[in-house]
Amino acid sequence: MKKIEAVIRVEKLEEVADSLEALGYPGMMVSHIEGHGRQKGLVEQFRGREYKVSFLPKIKIDIVARDSDVEKIISAISRIAKTGEIGDGKIFISPVENVMRIRTGEKGEIAI
Repeated sequence: MKKIEAVIRVEKLEEVADSLEALGYPGMMVSHIEGHGRQKGLVEQFRGREYKVSFLPKIKIDIVARDSDVEKIISAISRIAKTGEIGDGKIFISPVENVMRIRTGEKGEIAI
């Protein structure tokens, strides 16, 4: 099993979530986060004065998936979240040792 963490633009959340549900992955955790990468924020103007916005709003999606499904999930996320502009986000993949469904006590892939 793998944990997929995708950091995407806020406006792409609904489209990405719909695509993942169509793939058979309706279960996900969504967090509203702030951060920056290489772009290091933005310089905005308000009432004629410039100010720097260091941390931009982003969405983080967490999904735990079977190893065999990882490639199609990251492919769907990257295809939909990509605008070609700086700030599209990143996808992190890490191993998951085990999972347990609290309600039933099921463990492993069956608990996903």
